[in-house]
Amino acid sequence: QVQLVESGGGLVQSGGSLRLSCAASGFTLDDYAIAWFRQAPGKEREGVSCISSTAGTTYYADSVKDRFTISRDNPKNVVYLQMNSLKPEDTAVYHCAASSMVVPNLRSQNDYDYWGQGTQVTVSS
Repeated sequence: QVQLVESGGGLVQSGGSLRLSCAASGFTLDDYAIAWFRQAPGKEREGVSCISSTAGTTYYADSVKDRFTISRDNPKNVVYLQMNSLKPEDTAVYHCAASSMVVPNLRSQNDYDYWGQGTQVTVSS
């Protein structure tokens, strides 16, 4: 069974840090680009960051640039999102998604084949 499972979310104060993990089962992440999306209450889901299958290319939304870092450990079949200097506006459910495209578009959710259920991140002011 193909599955993506996120973990690492929680409650943190403004300025704090969290590291999210996205673990795959039922398939190998090596051949997939992985992205993180987030959805805040009452808002549309937005792309946060993406990493190519070889980790040679990364992309960040302007709102998280210089604060978030995406990385991957292919032997462990895991992708990470290190989030530093968190702000209340980062509060959302964070989902990871896998795409068979070499460089998928963060603005096109249709580019992604598999999705996780999400992990809640709450940043208090």
